[in-house]
Amino acid sequence: MRADLLKFFIAFFIVLLIDQAIKWLFLHGFAYQGSWFDLKLVYNKGVAFSWFAFLGEYLKIIQTALVFLIFGYLLGQKQMLARFKIELGIILGAGVSNVIDRYIHTGVVDYFYWHKGFSFAVFNFADVMINLGIAFIILRLIFKK
Repeated sequence: MRADLLKFFIAFFIVLLIDQAIKWLFLHGFAYQGSWFDLKLVYNKGVAFSWFAFLGEYLKIIQTALVFLIFGYLLGQKQMLARFKIELGIILGAGVSNVIDRYIHTGVVDYFYWHKGFSFAVFNFADVMINLGIAFIILRLIFKK
């Protein structure tokens, strides 16, 4: 169990630190305007696609509680944590990074805006990592040994 927790926390902190480092660049003026996508600083006061922005300050409290509940649940689900330690570390590290933004900034720091062919929501590295972590879990469940 100790090795599983160690791997979980390594994945957790790697994703959290990379995400916060990228966001630091945008908070300090980095930007790019391209023909397919823009890299620009945007504060998202909601969750995906700005949903639940109406919750205001309560959203960060709800998300903080959810992170603690999920982590507590995982500690009790030793088999799940052992099987998906890296994926869950990635997902929770990314989630915590976005929650940290809510406490430090006016919302989650987003910056990647795809606009070639269709206009898509502005998102960040943590959002991508959450989706990849979930996708890896699903793939492992589909193709389990």
